[in-house]
Amino acid sequence: MDALNRVVVFQTAFTGDVILTLPMIQRLKRHIPHSAIDLVATPSGAAVAAHHPALRRTLVYDKKGADRGLAPAFRLAQHLRKEAYDAAIIPHRSIRSAAICYGAGIPRRIGFSTSSGRFLMSDVVRYDAARHEILRNLALLAPLGAPTHPLELPSLYPSPADMEAVNSLLEHEHPRSGLPLVALAPGSVWATKRWLPERYRELAQRLTSEGFRVVMIGGHDDLMLGNAITAGLEPGTFINAMGKLTVLQAAELIRRCTLAVTNDSSPMHLATAMRTPVIAIFGATVPALGFAPVGKFDRVVETNGLRCRPCAIHGGNRCPIGSFDCMKNITVTHVLDTVHDVLSSLRTQVESSS
Repeated sequence: MDALNRVVVFQTAFTGDVILTLPMIQRLKRHIPHSAIDLVATPSGAAVAAHHPALRRTLVYDKKGADRGLAPAFRLAQHLRKEAYDAAIIPHRSIRSAAICYGAGIPRRIGFSTSSGRFLMSDVVRYDAARHEILRNLALLAPLGAPTHPLELPSLYPSPADMEAVNSLLEHEHPRSGLPLVALAPGSVWATKRWLPERYRELAQRLTSEGFRVVMIGGHDDLMLGNAITAGLEPGTFINAMGKLTVLQAAELIRRCTLAVTNDSSPMHLATAMRTPVIAIFGATVPALGFAPVGKFDRVVETNGLRCRPCAIHGGNRCPIGSFDCMKNITVTHVLDTVHDVLSSLRTQVESSS
């Protein structure tokens, strides 16, 4: 174990996947405090992991942009070789991830049994599809002798500048004094993971009528969706922050909310990491795949009993059978009742601790 002076974690999947990898990094740093741990991630993954105290640094690998192709992959392998890492932990299951670490000459390469590059690993860990992704990633620590249980939550670290950016946004929007915030994140890369926009609009209307201020969370690609949902809402009852914040600034804004309502998407994981209770709406995907929120007050709303679910591990651009019942059967009343249930649980905790 003393030989593990430098470790690299190779995770170039989606932002949410990077967040779910952080508990493993946190656990490893506590187990081997002297180790310098680096992370290889995409630009968005690197952004969400910025300032994390368990990481020495993050190396950006823009595999779908500037670093597309074999030559950049070779350059990255050469760079990793110069760093002389003692071990690579590779939760990403592509052959490219395994090949880069193998080409870097890293002596210990730990990955999953389902990796297409498992033959390039020195240590292969069984991928247990029945477990949560956080626990699956923690299992990669077993070859290094680090504890793989219990489950722990990821943590994110917005900088003082991130906090100031959120302060400026809220000041510009002239928030009503004392009005609690509820975050809504209606977007997703995949259409079949999006609850209906008109139902998000109705949910926003009902929340504002109950004395909440709605905060719309999302990226530039979600701007039109956010505008459609907030159209008709009373001015001053909502903040449309879509496309205005970095990922850690969005995390900081979510931290200031009483709770969040999201699809199965990155903001769901941001909320869990910031300890903001999240109500996650699942359509094409199911919690059993291992990516559901796991915070104390987190809840999942879904349509049970459909034989077509899940239709894909990541969702898709259209419903394969044309019904979209997985989302259409989820009513605003069901989601709002879940909101009330979470708020009741939060009040009970406050009262019991006072």
